Amino acid sequence: MADRANNFPPLPRILKIKPCFYQNIEEEIPAPHQLLVRRVYILWMMYSGTLCANVISCIAWWAGGGNAQNFGFSLLWLILFSPCSYTCWFRPLYKAFRADSSFNFMTFFFIFFFQCVLAVIQAIGIPGWGTCGWIATVTFFSQNVGSAIVMLITTLLFTVVTALMALILLKVHRLYRGGGGSLQHAKEEWSTGMWKSAPVREAGFNAVSQAAQGPSLPQYPAAVPSYPDNSHW
Repeated sequence: MADRANNFPPLPRILKIKPCFYQNIEEEIPAPHQLLVRRVYILWMMYSGTLCANVISCIAWWAGGGNAQNFGFSLLWLILFSPCSYTCWFRPLYKAFRADSSFNFMTFFFIFFFQCVLAVIQAIGIPGWGTCGWIATVTFFSQNVGSAIVMLITTLLFTVVTALMALILLKVHRLYRGGGGSLQHAKEEWSTGMWKSAPVREAGFNAVSQAAQGPSLPQYPAAVPSYPDNSHW
């Protein structure tokens, strides 16, 4: 584990800023759950892309006679929510499946629920909040049709992303409860400090395996998730 260089986000080598995380779904996530984790990662990229599209739509909104405040807020939401969404809900889910951590599952559920609420608000599109949602787009058709059409594209993206987030939340919750997870398990991990020692357990397991078997493919942690394989959704 100590020899693994961080690889995310992938930054050019000429920059002095280095990647902050190590991410390898094929290597670290048990096979039955790799597809789900990959889909959540794609969902994060879709959300970040929607925030980028929202900035462009807010420029069109501004050019069509809208308020410049919307463009300022849209830029702020992109800078703030794109990295925070990766750190605050994708990484907890990644670590939860990697080490079968109830604490990380609960962290994901808590933060991702508020992410879903935020996505609903963004899809609604309250004027002056910097998001091109349904209210802002429909009301702007009477003022500038061209700008409203550009705004409509972002509105549809927000709607699709919100629906996918709701599906992901239900899917992960069903897997977690089906595997016997509960809030009590998360409390036990918190009280004993096990939520912080998961990387240590993984490193120790890998070191023992490599010493006994010699060079081999990367090993999963000793305690891998045992959630039901119910991937058809």
